[in-house]
Formats: sequence, C-alpha cells, structure tokens
Amino acid sequence: MPDAALDDITEFLKCRRLAIVGVSRNPRDFSRALFREFVAQGYDAVPVNPKAEEVEGRRCFARIGDVTPPISAALLMTPPATAEQNVHECVEADVKRIWVYKAVSDSTMRERALDFCRKRGLVMIDGYCPFMFFPKTGFIHRVHRFFMQLAGSYPL
Repeated sequence: MPDAALDDITEFLKCRRLAIVGVSRNPRDFSRALFREFVAQGYDAVPVNPKAEEVEGRRCFARIGDVTPPISAALLMTPPATAEQNVHECVEADVKRIWVYKAVSDSTMRERALDFCRKRGLVMIDGYCPFMFFPKTGFIHRVHRFFMQLAGSYPL
C-alpha cells in the first residue's frame, strides 16, 4: 500500500488551487467525477489534458507548465506509463506537491517517477483515492475510508 502520511495529504488538500492532470474529455469518467468534487469542495481545480480545450466549463491546459497563474499542487490521473513524464513537467513548473492516483496497475516507469520525486524532496502522495479525504464526502467513500482504517492501510 502507499506510504504517504496523513499530514502530507492534509497539506496537499490545503492547496486550494491545483491542477488535475489527465482529466478525461468523457463526462462519465472517474477523473471527471473527481474533478467536479474538487470544484464542489471549493477548490480552484485546473484541468490539464492536451486533447481538450475545456472541461466542465473551465479552460483546459495542454501541459502543467502552461497553467497560469501557476499552481503548487497537482493530482496526476494519467496512466502509469506517462507518470514519469508528468512528474518531470511538475518539477519544471515548480509544483511542490504531487498526488499520483493509481486505480489498479503499477509499472517500472511509475516507480521511477516516484523515486525521482523523493530524491528531489517533493511531497509525493502515492495511490489513495482523494474522495476518502474530503471532510464532507459520499457514503461509499466514508465506507472505503472505514475499511482502510480497519485494515490498517489508512495513512497515519
């Protein structure tokens, strides 16, 4: 399981303006639901997807470095194969807090991206679903959080 501390997650969520990288053009995609929830929770969520001009009525940027004004946190919703490239772009854009959302798979490239961040002293949150950490979240996410706590896999 991921090794992020709850303090890292709390600090990430204090960044009220953040990029969501890899948010889908498909309104039914999980990344769009998460994007909408960040907005509903009061965040200035900035969509990043090189294949979209707009997401949920907000201007979409092609790359993290294109975001203006700059952001200090980014949630990566991209496939593991592109995680390393996205992390490099975050470093170039001076993003200090990076959350790599991992639904199922893992890869060598993803591990290299995580190692790259750790070596640069960046705050890296690996895995975990952000829905579990919102103060007011849906029932299913509270149940998910409860079972992770019960299993001892919830961050401390």
